[in-house]
Amino acid sequence: MKQSTKRIVWLGSILLIGGLLLYFFYPSNSTKEYNSDIQTTTVARGNIVSSVTATGTVEPLVTVEVGTQVSGEISKIYVDYSSVVKKGQLLAELDPSTLKASLISAKASYEAAQNELNYQKKTFERTSLLFETQAVSQTDYETALYQYNNAQHAFTRAEQEYHKAQTNLSYASIYAPIDGVILTKAVDEGQTVAASFSTPTMFTIAKDLKEMRVVADVDEADIGQVQVGQRVQFSVDAFPDDLFEGTVTMIRLEAQINSNVVTYEVVIHAPNPDLKLLPGLTANVTIFTKECMNVCIIPQRALQIEIPTELALQYAITESDTWASSQDTGVWVLSSQKQLKRKPVHLGETDGIHVEIIDGLKEGDIVVTDIRSTNMSIQNVDDSNQVSSPFMPKRPNSKK
Repeated sequence: MKQSTKRIVWLGSILLIGGLLLYFFYPSNSTKEYNSDIQTTTVARGNIVSSVTATGTVEPLVTVEVGTQVSGEISKIYVDYSSVVKKGQLLAELDPSTLKASLISAKASYEAAQNELNYQKKTFERTSLLFETQAVSQTDYETALYQYNNAQHAFTRAEQEYHKAQTNLSYASIYAPIDGVILTKAVDEGQTVAASFSTPTMFTIAKDLKEMRVVADVDEADIGQVQVGQRVQFSVDAFPDDLFEGTVTMIRLEAQINSNVVTYEVVIHAPNPDLKLLPGLTANVTIFTKECMNVCIIPQRALQIEIPTELALQYAITESDTWASSQDTGVWVLSSQKQLKRKPVHLGETDGIHVEIIDGLKEGDIVVTDIRSTNMSIQNVDDSNQVSSPFMPKRPNSKK
């Protein structure tokens, strides 16, 4: 009885070892097939748009600082902030008392110089006649000529001082040099202005606020894309729901350096018919550096598709097409018969996401944009419903 038991144990051990050897070393009867997921898109019409963003300040097209060329006390001001003025309109007046006194003194000096000139002229004429008859000496003649010349110079100097006094008196009245709006008023009535060294600014007038400009600071990395004539859109915080239009009119070549950041000023003309844009507002600017509207476009990634060898065999793609895909600029097109064909294309502008197709494709063509593939091992014996023991060692290269 004991020998039979030992024999059964040994026989079981041999069978178990043989089963394990077959499990690990007997080749599994499986086949491999190639599965792929081809993603496509249709050639359609769209827009290729590239832009540069910047910030800037809204300014009037023309501003004029109005000052005074004479010193004095301001006796009257006729305008205030935001007043609309016309060219030649009286803005303010200085106290003319001192200027009038200077004019009276200059006039008196002018008239005295004129009388002296007339007197010396007659004296010189009489002396000249007497000198011709040798009734007076050479010295008398030269003295008369000298005094006459001095009288002429004195008259000329007095005449200029008189005209200067007249002009200074006219400067006591400050007039608007252009049509516009008063932006700043730097003085008040009773204040004394001194024009000894420079002309003090009294008012700043902005001309025609219906035509404004934006001076935007564009980064040095983007300035190469900006050109005169490009379309601009911008917004201001005062009207966040409104978009304003403009056009690039100037690129200032002087670099602005702030904290080692280099920018260039771009001047943008901005019509302001509703007078919403106010001087000094901060503008968030978008400059459209590239605009191709209603053109055939495809995704940029469609130009970078490579066909795997297994998929090439599946779709019977020729070797010449595979070779061409690495030599020319083209895309893979999926025909109505579900065949892949390589087509060369002529490209236009791009925005980094889409690219313009000038030639090679037509609207409605289906192009491949991505290929996702997996290799799956499929066994001939369906053991999907079998439950494997957690203690059983796994077969090499097997998921179970």
